[in-house]
Amino acid sequence: MIEFFFDCSSPWTYLAFHNIQPLARELGAEIVWRPILVGGIFNTVNPSVYAQREKPVPLKARYMKKDLQDWARSAGLAIKMPPTVFPVNSVKAMRGCIWLAADMVPFATAVFETYWGEDKDISQDAVLAEICRKVGIDEAKFFAGISEQGIKDQLKANTEEVVARGGFGSPTIFVNKTDMYFGNDRLPLIREALLRSKASAA
Repeated sequence: MIEFFFDCSSPWTYLAFHNIQPLARELGAEIVWRPILVGGIFNTVNPSVYAQREKPVPLKARYMKKDLQDWARSAGLAIKMPPTVFPVNSVKAMRGCIWLAADMVPFATAVFETYWGEDKDISQDAVLAEICRKVGIDEAKFFAGISEQGIKDQLKANTEEVVARGGFGSPTIFVNKTDMYFGNDRLPLIREALLRSKASAA
């Protein structure tokens, strides 16, 4: 089993979200999608992210943009970095993922594509409404659903859980509950972990 803790506001998470799905299908692994707020993680255990944004190392920042575009090209995705609005408040989008539960993948996919591919501000209700229409979600039910206290509480609980389990950003991925991986570039290691797990179960 794969647990995928994610926030749509991260470009590396967009890549991993896209890339892990065919990997899981190929190896017959179930993905449990766990929406979080990555800002909550940074505030709690990884504030250095904010310092890096305020005072980036120019050479490292330039390479990161190239690295991101190389990975995006490899995945067949369009990513604008940075988007016009960055960082973005993704709380409503991530609550939407919680509210949709087992049906969240088409919505999350559209949120990623809208923000990273189309450079639209996913914190805005009008943009979220457009995404709802695109994937066939009733807008009124969506906005009512994401305002429910239980949905807000679950997003907070997911965020606190990943920190308690050792996570410090998005995406944080667990194989079989305890084997943690961070980032899109760890997918080859996740493949190996899944193959080991299959072999030991045979």
